[in-house]
Amino acid sequence: MLMWALRVSHSAVVDVWRERERSLRGRGHRVDVVSAAAWSEGGRRVALAVRPGEPVVPAGTVGSHPALFVYDPRPLWRALGRPVDVIDVHEEPFALATAEVLALRWLRRQRAPYLLYSAQNIDKRHPVPFRWLERAALRHATGVNVCNDAAGRIVERKGFPGRARTIDLGTDLAAFTPGEYAVTPRPVPVVGFAGRLDAAKGVEVLLRAAALEPGLRLRLVGDGPQRRELEALARTLGIDDRVELLGALAPEQLPDFYRSLDVLAVPSLTTASWVEQFGRVAVEAMACGTPVVVSDSGALPEVVGDAALVVPEGDAVALAKALSTVVHDPDVASRLRTSGLARAAETSWDRIAVEQEAMYRAATKQWSDEIDWHDRPLEVIVVAYGQPGLLREALAPLGDLPVTVVDNSSSADVRAVAEAAGARYVDPGRNGGFGAGVNEGLRLVDPRADVLLVNPDAVVLPADVDRLRSALHAEPDLASVGPTQIDASGSVARVEWPFPSPLATWVEAAGLGRLRRNRYVIGSVLLLRREAIDHVGPFDDERFFLYAEETDWAHRAVRLGWRHSLVPAARATHVGAATSTDATRREGHFHAAQEVYLRKHHGALGWHVARAGQVVGSALRGVVLPGPRGEAARSRLRLYLSGPVRSEVRPEDSRPARGHGAPVGGTAAPAVPKTFVDAGPEMR
Repeated sequence: MLMWALRVSHSAVVDVWRERERSLRGRGHRVDVVSAAAWSEGGRRVALAVRPGEPVVPAGTVGSHPALFVYDPRPLWRALGRPVDVIDVHEEPFALATAEVLALRWLRRQRAPYLLYSAQNIDKRHPVPFRWLERAALRHATGVNVCNDAAGRIVERKGFPGRARTIDLGTDLAAFTPGEYAVTPRPVPVVGFAGRLDAAKGVEVLLRAAALEPGLRLRLVGDGPQRRELEALARTLGIDDRVELLGALAPEQLPDFYRSLDVLAVPSLTTASWVEQFGRVAVEAMACGTPVVVSDSGALPEVVGDAALVVPEGDAVALAKALSTVVHDPDVASRLRTSGLARAAETSWDRIAVEQEAMYRAATKQWSDEIDWHDRPLEVIVVAYGQPGLLREALAPLGDLPVTVVDNSSSADVRAVAEAAGARYVDPGRNGGFGAGVNEGLRLVDPRADVLLVNPDAVVLPADVDRLRSALHAEPDLASVGPTQIDASGSVARVEWPFPSPLATWVEAAGLGRLRRNRYVIGSVLLLRREAIDHVGPFDDERFFLYAEETDWAHRAVRLGWRHSLVPAARATHVGAATSTDATRREGHFHAAQEVYLRKHHGALGWHVARAGQVVGSALRGVVLPGPRGEAARSRLRLYLSGPVRSEVRPEDSRPARGHGAPVGGTAAPAVPKTFVDAGPEMR
């Protein structure tokens, strides 16, 4: 299925950086681009030059800082009026240009999902209004592309509901190609540097390293505020006769520069306001067959992997030793050339386009016609705590599927049952709760597989698993599906629930909860789509111990454009709370999870509104209802007055890196009086 994307990027002014869009068009997609008409890149003012027939529109800009400029809105307005499938905003989430594009999108009533980009790997708290703009942009984005993993963690912490996708900056492998290697080494090996001449780039460290190795020459490309200072330092160190400052080179001159070197140094330094975000020059040099030595600043170690030597930033002695090793040890140089070429190949524009297309498909839920879900693997994850007899019954009908049992109880009996059933057994070494157990399993399953979650007190037959899979893949935007469940008494249990919210608490207090629309399916038996797992990420918030883990995951999925559904034709039996015997503790876990969920998704104010609704509803029930139901309501009132999280009795081993403790029953409903269920439908 082909897509129509609108990409907005001031960096698209550089011709080679539009290769991503050209590769996407080569894959059959339509990609329109709005670019800055002119921009300063690498210290040079670059004017947009559009190739014949290329759908690129220039937009004037006001301002020159990447976060503090805005576009002429007219080209954006026209572009946003087209029936595009996805909008790709290649600007930082906190940038004024991002806010401008999103505001115009809203005014245009453009409903296409949007994606953002971030390279920011320093966790900064931006001043108002930038942090407001950033949070709003991230909360409603359906994808974020980052060029390093740290930037991904930051945007997720700041409000992006899914998993950021790390995509390399692309390399033009038609221009950056290996040269002929000299059979006879140069009399004086040449070390190169390419970049801006300022303190953060670490050129001063490189000069001091060269002073420690008299047999090296330096060839420096670039310009910047530190040039005169570096010239003076070279004279002071007595190496000015071994240092060439070539100034800034045009992009087309860089391949020959890299090929003229024996090794490229990237000695970047971390400062309070800057850290290396990718290190494009390192990959370009690798593509030219030039060995590379980098510092461990920021994303550099992540980007180069084992294809370069990595030294501590600011350490001139270590840098000198590494450079000397490369130029004097042919085996090391040969290894780095080979691994560097392989690493550079991973950044080809064609590969980058495949990654970008995957983001577009996740955002639009338009999957490739070449994908057949019948060929996709399916794996099962069971998070267990004791009760080997129940586990044996749960595993019996799943024998033909790959099963992973995560044992939060570290029980020899559970292990024996799992191994007898042919399941993979995992002891995480702690009782981190249901969500943490699921994540242990997700790390081990086939990364292509859909995943079926099954509680150890639930039984689902193969035919019903097939019905779930058919239903899941019949709709392109379904993230999860669950079966009808029969409880221990033979009654049909409610498994589809509306999401908690501050307003919903008051609706429940008024006894109108049944009027709310169902939105997600509980996790006791739940089939997750692989694309949704990749898009949303795992159950990554371990503040949820026993309940609401799947509620949180499902809510984040909905914000990314996914849906959830009950499949009535599929059935499962579920005892419910069978692996946990302490109803009071389960009650505490449940309401603590509600507080965590409401604070996370509705803020402190939303939590206090919801808490007030619980207090009012419980107080009224405590007065009106007789006997145990009234006492249960008064118990809940006391709980909410003191605060559920503060009152939660969590086992010590629910914290990371501890031992083992109280039972975990996945997402089974706590066995509590009916008045609790009436007052709180999330207690399934």
